[in-house]
Amino acid sequence: MTPPGDGAVELRTLVKRYGAAVDGRRAVDGLSLTAARGAVTALLGPNGAGKTTTIEICEGFRRADSGTVRVLGLDPVADARELKPRVGVMPQSGGVPGTARAAEFLRLVASFHTRPLDPSALLERLGLTEHARTPFRRMSGGQQQRLSLAVAVVGRPELVFLDEPTTGLDPQARHATWELIEELRAAGVSVVLTTHNMEEAERLSDHVAIIDRGALVAEGAPEELTGAERQLRFRARPGLGLEELLAALPAGSAAKESPAGHYLIEADVRPELLATVTAWCASHGVLTEDLRIERRTLEDVFLELTGRELRS
Repeated sequence: MTPPGDGAVELRTLVKRYGAAVDGRRAVDGLSLTAARGAVTALLGPNGAGKTTTIEICEGFRRADSGTVRVLGLDPVADARELKPRVGVMPQSGGVPGTARAAEFLRLVASFHTRPLDPSALLERLGLTEHARTPFRRMSGGQQQRLSLAVAVVGRPELVFLDEPTTGLDPQARHATWELIEELRAAGVSVVLTTHNMEEAERLSDHVAIIDRGALVAEGAPEELTGAERQLRFRARPGLGLEELLAALPAGSAAKESPAGHYLIEADVRPELLATVTAWCASHGVLTEDLRIERRTLEDVFLELTGRELRS
């Protein structure tokens, strides 16, 4: 963890309640974490885990009930005037006037900063040049999302908060956004993002913090969280006798079928294990397809820590 005082964002025992002061629901429940300077930190969690509330507290839009918050070493509420020129924030729905034209609004935001990026070049970079004169309300959801990203970075911030930056984007726009975030990091900009896209978090993040029910449940670099463990996957006819297969595998192995016809074996993957699985399938007349060995993904870790049940 980054030493105290060195983080772009530092949260200590943060609490935010909704409802009665004493017994209200805790959206954030004693959360402590540090986002390092010049790095990308991803905040992951199920819906309702407290991610957006935490970001809004860091941005100064909400006050914490208790705990401490430091953004670039400052209090986001008391020091808002000093922080605003140094921090980029993606406007949420309603943050951009519906009648504002993309290029005009971005130039307006750029005019508030002493050393902004070129708005026209930024619009071109994000594929919005053809929509430069389009009112915000007439832009598609993906176009609005890209304009919001441009608004967040046009002022050359030291720190930028990105809340679900690629939601609703097509593959080309998503990859363009990823490349822009990687360039921000290379330029020394600190980035804190929330996302439900585990591929995005694994690709972009230097550090990942997983929260659930307002509390931190795990953190570390993506490779630290996923570990070196490998797993065996294959496809075959649905309904294989997994208990019988497990009996042939080393102790401590696990096997599951999800969805139907897709099998996952978690074990110490060695040549002997692979030979055992293929021999068992052959002896039972099972034709396997797409047999492959891969390491655990961030999505695997996320589901293990937060559960697989759907939440409202």
